[in-house]
Amino acid sequence: MFRLLGVPVDAAYHLVSGLTGILTPVLGGLAAVAAIVAFTMAVRILLLPLSLRALRGQAAAARLAPQLQALGQRHAGQPERLQREVAALYKREGTSLFAGFTPLLLQWPFLSVMYLLFRSPQVGGQPNTLLSRDLFGVPLGMHWLSGAGPASAQGAVFVGVFALLAGLCWLSARLGRLMTARATGTQAAPAAPGGAGLLVRALPYLTVLIAAFAPLAAGIYLLVSLAWSLAERMLYLRGWTALSTDRGTRGRRFPPERPS
Repeated sequence: MFRLLGVPVDAAYHLVSGLTGILTPVLGGLAAVAAIVAFTMAVRILLLPLSLRALRGQAAAARLAPQLQALGQRHAGQPERLQREVAALYKREGTSLFAGFTPLLLQWPFLSVMYLLFRSPQVGGQPNTLLSRDLFGVPLGMHWLSGAGPASAQGAVFVGVFALLAGLCWLSARLGRLMTARATGTQAAPAAPGGAGLLVRALPYLTVLIAAFAPLAAGIYLLVSLAWSLAERMLYLRGWTALSTDRGTRGRRFPPERPS
């Protein structure tokens, strides 16, 4: 895998280090952090068409939640029949079960590039000068559990990043429940029972766990990317609300998913 990502890592190094050199006279020690932010935003702009498609898929999934629950109850003892009925339902609606996961999956190669970029002493046979950059005294290539330890001043910087990530995860989960509630025309989104409900509530915070074992630079990438995703969701939800108000159907359903 490392060999496969060698060329992207080299390209990312030239891009981030070049931006760092340009921004250093203005931002000083924060230039590398700003370059990572710019790199992340460029990735999200590149993935914007897929993100919008994923948002439509998530809206469709939220709208179909009551029907899926009814199918599950109706065919509880017939897993093969249930699978066929669910597939048929998604096909009729012009969406799929995995429509909302494509941008998330495509994020992994870019996150891997950022991880390797700040874990490699050399890039393209040359010393990795980005490893000398820091955020408030914490090297961008450092892990949370390395260096002076989690209870130190350096550890406090990581805790700050984790807290921001957790806050964004909480907002994202709340916004997701709001989307489901509005799609189904209820006051609150239906909760999954038992252990499944706990898993659903804990899943959004997986980003924090990933950041805990990644270099600080990768944590910054995740923070910017998650904030971007949250902004996309908010704008999408606001656009749907305005459209629903114009049609006199606010709170009833999302705009129907169109087959591509």
